[in-house]
Amino acid sequence: MSYGKKSDKSVQEHIRNKSALVVDMRSDTVSKPSPAMRRAMAEAEVGDDVYGEDPTVNSLQERAAKLLGKEAAIFVTSGTMGNLIAVMAHCDKRGCEIYCGEDSHIVLHEQGGAAQLGGVTVCPIQNNPDGTFDLARLSKKLKHDRSHEPISRLVACENTLNGKVVPQSWLDDVAAFAKQHQLKLHLDGARLWNASVASGLPAARIVRDFDSVTFCLSKGLGAPAGSLLCGSKIFIEAARRLRKVLGGGMRQSGILAAAGHVAIDEIVPLLKEDHRRARKIAEAVNEAGCKSFKVDLKLTHTNMVLVKVESDKFDAENFVAKLENVNGDEKVMVRALALEKQLARFVTYYEITDEMTDAAIVKILRVMKDLEGNQS
Repeated sequence: MSYGKKSDKSVQEHIRNKSALVVDMRSDTVSKPSPAMRRAMAEAEVGDDVYGEDPTVNSLQERAAKLLGKEAAIFVTSGTMGNLIAVMAHCDKRGCEIYCGEDSHIVLHEQGGAAQLGGVTVCPIQNNPDGTFDLARLSKKLKHDRSHEPISRLVACENTLNGKVVPQSWLDDVAAFAKQHQLKLHLDGARLWNASVASGLPAARIVRDFDSVTFCLSKGLGAPAGSLLCGSKIFIEAARRLRKVLGGGMRQSGILAAAGHVAIDEIVPLLKEDHRRARKIAEAVNEAGCKSFKVDLKLTHTNMVLVKVESDKFDAENFVAKLENVNGDEKVMVRALALEKQLARFVTYYEITDEMTDAAIVKILRVMKDLEGNQS
């Protein structure tokens, strides 16, 4: 994953001097807390959460559990911590194995934490374009000889996956499969609310059959930090102990939890606008008619636009680097990520306005045409 060629110092200089409009679409994690979040944080009633005495944390945990139809929840520092705690709680003896899509966050972006810290083997399964994976292939990966093989214990899914809403029918099939094979089931729902808004399904329905689920407050919802891990009361009791050993026991963390309350109230209803703006960018890329740039609109469901860059003369990193250049009369800098050599990502969130979207589209299309024009 590339983070672009432009230095942070250069970007901050443009922001400080207002010499360019900076449209930062590297990720929805770059969003900043809203004024309402900042007020709530300043005024939050707090206590020592390690003792279970922070009223704002307690109310957020109760709210999260109720929203997802689970018995209990725990506030953790990040989605990565929430996923790791879930894996370690379900795989309660060393030598267990979990099964995830090969494109999942657990496989690609968590440093193999399940193995590093939990003694858990991760078995990746090839993802299909729609974010699912073949359950027949999964079945062949399950272990049966307990003397010589890892112990098959957990299936972990992700929704959304790279902005795609995973089909609910498949999630239901996974649940049936897990029950048949006596496996636990975890959902990395970092952007669960995007999936809910885009699909029209209540979040509780999406996660109904999962033993545990995480969702992030800082991805798409604008809060500065934090995720919720939800499950049964017994599971959350085990999670609380694991959170402590991983260094996640925070004290007056109601200051952060207060922003989470506002994020649910204020930002979730706005997600449909993020999706609309992302769709506008995706359609503009395709309508430009540049042969080297393409978006699969069938898989553009939420706030992520994945642009395929296919050329012998340039790649996604060249594309992203040129989007950050500010030259002459042009006063727009667009920041994106080169996920792969041939794949660039743009992510919308509540601070990306219609005006910023339109300005970004103009810049994106100009750079696309310039790159194609220089091929000949």
